[in-house]
Amino acid sequence: MKIKEVFAREVLDSRGDPTVEATVILESGAKGVSKVPSGASVGKYEAHEKRDGDKSRYLGKGVLGAVGAVNGNIRESIVGMTADQQLIDKKLIELDGTESKERLGANAILAVSIAIARASASHLGIPLYSYVGGCFTGDIPSPMLNIINGGAHASNNLEIQEFMIIPTKDIPFSEKLRKSVEIYKTLGKILEGDGFSIALGDEGGYAPYLDSDEDALRLITRAINEAGYGDEFKLGLDVAASEWWTNGEYRMTKSKRRISKERMCEYYLELADKYPIASIEDGMGEDDPEGWEMMTRMLGKSVMLIGDDLFVTNTKRLQVGIRKGLGNGVLVKPNQIGTLTETVELIRLAKKNGYTTVMSHRSGETEDAFISDLAVGLGTPYIKAGAPTRSERVAKYNRLAQIHNT
Repeated sequence: MKIKEVFAREVLDSRGDPTVEATVILESGAKGVSKVPSGASVGKYEAHEKRDGDKSRYLGKGVLGAVGAVNGNIRESIVGMTADQQLIDKKLIELDGTESKERLGANAILAVSIAIARASASHLGIPLYSYVGGCFTGDIPSPMLNIINGGAHASNNLEIQEFMIIPTKDIPFSEKLRKSVEIYKTLGKILEGDGFSIALGDEGGYAPYLDSDEDALRLITRAINEAGYGDEFKLGLDVAASEWWTNGEYRMTKSKRRISKERMCEYYLELADKYPIASIEDGMGEDDPEGWEMMTRMLGKSVMLIGDDLFVTNTKRLQVGIRKGLGNGVLVKPNQIGTLTETVELIRLAKKNGYTTVMSHRSGETEDAFISDLAVGLGTPYIKAGAPTRSERVAKYNRLAQIHNT
C-alpha cells in the first residue's frame, strides 16, 4: 500500500469557481480521486481555503497555489510512504505547520486526505464507507433537504439561509427520498401557481421573493400537506446568524433590521410554536456564546440546535461548547478542518457527549459524493446535501441509494 504518485489539478465547482482535484495512486495500481467543495457562508474559524488572489484569473479565485502545494511539497513528502490514513493525515498537518492550515491550504490537504482514503479502500477491495467506519450497520442517514434558499445562498430577500424538510417516519431511505422529492415538486407547483419565481439558489432550492421568512415556512407546510405527508415531515432552519452579528446585536443583512439575542430566542420560540420545527442551525452567531447558552436553555429540550460556524468541525471548539452547554448538535464539514482523521475525531467526540451529528455538503459543491460514504460509515443520523435537484446535490442522494441497495 505504498504511495506511488500524487498529483492535483484545478477543476470547477457548482458555482463555476475553481477548486482542487487530487489523485493518489498506490504501487498496487489502486487509485483514489477527490474533489473538494467550497462554502459561501464561511465561519471565521474554519481552516484556511487557499486561493490565489490573482484578479487576472477567475476573478482572483484560482487555486493554482493549492494545486502547486499538492504537486510540490505534499507529493515530495508522502510518495513512498505507506497509505496509512492517520499517519498520512498527521504528516500533512505537520507539513503545513499552522493552526488553520494557511501554508498549504485546507483545500489542498483535504483533497489528498480523501484521495488516500479512496485509494486505500480500492486496494483493500472494500466499500469506501467500510474503510472510513468499519462494519456497516445498515443504517442510512435521514436527509435534511434545503428546498427554499435564502441568505448568502440566494439573491432574493429572505434572511434565513436554508429552509429544510426532514422526514421523520421510520421508513426505508428510498421512501424518504421519494416523498421528499414529491414535496419539493409540489412546492414548485404552488410557487408557480401563486406567481412566484421558481429560480433556484446555490443549493438547488427555490429562491422566491416573499413578504417574510415566515411565508417560506407557510408555503413549505402547505406543500407537505398537499403532497399528503403532513404527519411525516418536520422543518429545519439554517439561520446563519453569524452573518448578522455586529456589536452585540443581530443586524439583518438584507432588511437591515436590528434584533437583540433575547428577541432572537423569542422569535424561534414563536416559530417552533406555530410550525413543526425540529432543527435550528446557527441560530446565534459564532462569537455570541451568551446567545447560544440562552437559546439552548430555552429550546434545547425540544429542538436540535446545530452548531456550524460555532464549531467548524473542530474538536477544540466543540470541547468548549460541550463544557459551556452550547447547542446539542454539530454540523460536520470535512473542508472546515482539512483531514479525514480530524473529521472522524470530531464525530467521535460529539457522539461521546450526546451531540447529534449532521453530515453536510457546501454551497459550492462538486459531483464527488464522499460525504455520503462518510455519513454511512460513521453513522451520522442526518445528512444535508441540498435540494433533490442539480447533479452535484443528487450525486449524494444517489450514492446513499446505492449503499442502501447493497
